[in-house]
Amino acid sequence: MTRKGRVERTTKETSVVVEIDLDGKGDVDVSTGVGFYDHMLDQLGRHGLFDLTVKTEGDLHIDSHHTIEDTSLALGAAFKQALGDKRGIVRFANASVPLDESLAQVTVDLSGRPYLVHTEPESMAPMIGSYDTTMTRHILESFVAQAQIALHVHVPYGRNAHHIVECQFKALARALRYASERDPRQTGIPSTKGAL
Repeated sequence: MTRKGRVERTTKETSVVVEIDLDGKGDVDVSTGVGFYDHMLDQLGRHGLFDLTVKTEGDLHIDSHHTIEDTSLALGAAFKQALGDKRGIVRFANASVPLDESLAQVTVDLSGRPYLVHTEPESMAPMIGSYDTTMTRHILESFVAQAQIALHVHVPYGRNAHHIVECQFKALARALRYASERDPRQTGIPSTKGAL
C-alpha cells in the first residue's frame, strides 16, 4: 500500500501543487520562488526521507506571505492524505537536532487534533535575506491546521537566525518520519478511541 498525497490549491493569490510519498528516499523537487523557504522544504524532505514535490506560483510582487502560507496549507493537507487511516503507525515521536550553536526539540502526535506549541529565542534577527523569520511559526501553524497533528517545537537557545530556523525543520522532518513509520507490532489504529 502506497502512502502518497497530492494536493492542488488555487486561489487569486497562489497556485500550488504538492506531492508527498511518506515511504520515499528523500528525493526533493521544490520551487516556490522563496529561496530560503525552498531550502527549508528541502530539509524536510531529505531528513524525513519523504519524496517531496512542491510547485508554487504566487503573488511575490506583494510579498512572500501568501506563497508560504498556501504552500504550507497544501503540504499539511497532502501529509494528512498520505497518512490515510493511520493504521499501524507509531503515532508519537520526538527528535532533537543541533545546528552549531542552536538546538531544536520537536515532539509530534499524529492525533487528528491540530495544536501547536512553538518557542524560539525572542532575540532572533527579523530577516534571513528576504525571509521574514516570523513566518516560521506561521508555516507550522498552517501545516498543523491541515495535517491535523499536535506539534511542539522548542528552540531553547541559538544565536544565528539561519541555524535557529533550519534546525527546526530538520527536527520536524525526523519527528514526522519516526511518527509516521509503520510499527511492526501495531496492526490497528494506535488509539484507545479506535480512530485518529
